[in-house]
Amino acid sequence: MRAAEKATFARGTTAERLMEQAGEGLARSVRKFFPRPGRCLIFAGKGNNGGDALVAARHLSAAHWTIELQLPYPDKDLGELPVRKLRELRAVETRRRFDPAPDAPLIILDGLLGLGAKPPLREPIRKACREINRLRRHANAFVFAIDLPTGLDGESGRGDRDAVVADFTVTIGFAKKGLLADEALDFVGRLEVVELAALRKNLPTRSAGLVATPQSLRELAPRRAFGTYKNQCGRVGIVAGSKGFTGAAVLSALGALRAGAGLVEVFVPEEIYEIVASAAPIEAMVKPISAYTSLGNEEVDAWGIGPGLGRAHAPEILEFIRNATQPMVIDADALNILSTKMRALRQCAGPRLLTPHPGEMKRLFPSAKGTRPQIAQHFCRKYPVALLYKGSRTIVAERGEPLSFNTTGNPGMATGGMGDVLTGVCAALMARGLSSYDAARLGAWLCGRAAEIVVARGEASEESLLPRDLLRRLGAAFADLRAR
Repeated sequence: MRAAEKATFARGTTAERLMEQAGEGLARSVRKFFPRPGRCLIFAGKGNNGGDALVAARHLSAAHWTIELQLPYPDKDLGELPVRKLRELRAVETRRRFDPAPDAPLIILDGLLGLGAKPPLREPIRKACREINRLRRHANAFVFAIDLPTGLDGESGRGDRDAVVADFTVTIGFAKKGLLADEALDFVGRLEVVELAALRKNLPTRSAGLVATPQSLRELAPRRAFGTYKNQCGRVGIVAGSKGFTGAAVLSALGALRAGAGLVEVFVPEEIYEIVASAAPIEAMVKPISAYTSLGNEEVDAWGIGPGLGRAHAPEILEFIRNATQPMVIDADALNILSTKMRALRQCAGPRLLTPHPGEMKRLFPSAKGTRPQIAQHFCRKYPVALLYKGSRTIVAERGEPLSFNTTGNPGMATGGMGDVLTGVCAALMARGLSSYDAARLGAWLCGRAAEIVVARGEASEESLLPRDLLRRLGAAFADLRAR
């Protein structure tokens, strides 16, 4: 980041111009998650991080937010740019005053310290951090950290005992290494990147890892040609469901349909055919099978296998995983079956994408040690597959590709059925021709963004969010991906 800034300034871009762009991006991020204006408390330090917060406050004020300043330092101690931005904000605030509705959101902008600061915290910053965390706990305030939460080390991800706990971290230019550390997860929250074109032109080296953003994923989901017909959009085969677990098959089918598959066929055991056929979306074709070995004759472009499958037919399932020539998403019970014969992964006839949650990952790779990124890398060095390692910061890995960290989603996704939807979405993207790696990156981002849109629109809370809500907003997630 420092090298990119130095090169940018050498080309004639001023620090003030970057600050204006960063502040505008920050305000845009706040409104992305909170479309309705409310109260915004600005905790601004004396450096340029505080200046970014003040610029964001000016833009939020113009969008009818009520702005309240919480400055730990007197004006005379502020840097030259923050003083100028404070003066501009106060000039605007004298002309605009809004009374928020009683149920309007309360948010906090944490602009106390920037990237160069290291723990431990010192006064008066420590006191300000404690107040931010108190308001988050007791006043239902939602915290937006600017660049990184105050008190968090941007390199290691370790935090001071009073470090700000953010719900959203809006990082400027690029994601910093410490924000992606396992131990930083609950401090960082939802990670959003405000990309600045001037900085990106001066990126000094190619990173070994990347974060999933609309800018990096947009080209994976181009708009359809006007003459598109269904056979060009991919035929998906869903192999899922067993007695008592029929809903998983339905959710996977809906995921594939909502992600744009041209045709979706659901293959289920004969004993549950009538149940699934009556519950499945009318747009999907439900077919009974007597043996999973017969699936090799089906003409599909990609498979999704595992949700609610059970383990009663493990040998047949293993044979199918090994012999199918089409790309395949492997999830849930198919992963559990696979964990007993992992050598089958080295013999697969086509591309495979595995989508384990942490418990399934332990069964697949019991000898794994290290951080989540290290485990993902070690697994893909051992097996020739793509891996979507689920979690609050889902990781996508494949041999020869950079680690990709997903940025979208919320805690409301911690409920049964979300993974079934993801299986269908990824299968649809692979059926359309995306690689396993790209389908995993895009699928994870879309599902997470759909969940965010549901909550942002007030259609559900994190506690009440259901997979069916996510399915309803997948279209909005695609639209958001393409928005400029």
